[in-house]
Amino acid sequence: MSNRFLLGCGVVAGPFYLAVGLAQAFLRTGFSFARHPLSVLANGPGGWVQTANFVLTGAMVIATAVGFRRVLGPKSAALSAFLGAYGAGMLVASVFHADPMDGFPAGTPLGPPTSLSTSGLVHFAAGGLGFICLGISCFLAARALSRRNSRSLARLSLVSGLIVLVGFFSAAIPNFSPVLGIWIAVAVGWLWLAILSAYLYRRADERSDERAHPANPRAA
Repeated sequence: MSNRFLLGCGVVAGPFYLAVGLAQAFLRTGFSFARHPLSVLANGPGGWVQTANFVLTGAMVIATAVGFRRVLGPKSAALSAFLGAYGAGMLVASVFHADPMDGFPAGTPLGPPTSLSTSGLVHFAAGGLGFICLGISCFLAARALSRRNSRSLARLSLVSGLIVLVGFFSAAIPNFSPVLGIWIAVAVGWLWLAILSAYLYRRADERSDERAHPANPRAA
């Protein structure tokens, strides 16, 4: 696969995931943006749509990680590995569904689950580890971009990593909605991935042009 195709997956992954998830959220009875993360959509009739959403988006994230490694070079191996781990976490989450909760799917008792199933526990663990890997990816990208003097993108990556980690683990913050924190972490994480992928996509395009039209060494 070409570098531009792989990086294009990073541009598309977030909008694709959110578009599919939000479409379900508006169409399925009982879902509330204030009470539910998108992952609970994998339950009940039509849950296969969110499962497929996890699989396809996770595969796109892994492809993006390969693109990052190719364009940024050997020093970005850790960045690529952590981003790929985030994509792998989505694949795990597609197999082990979150438990029904707080009125969704329709007929589920209101309030958080009284106990966690094995599937719900693995899903939560995969999500937690996945978001940790995503946050670390942002920090590693900040370091890589600083070396390239892309200071604005480095700062964006640093701030994005902090928001992703604080947002996902916001349940520890008194009087703050953990569901809202997850929504913020998801939105910021996808936005960061799209922006950085688009930046590297252009860099890959420039390198392709340079190889196709090498500069004339005699020109001065």
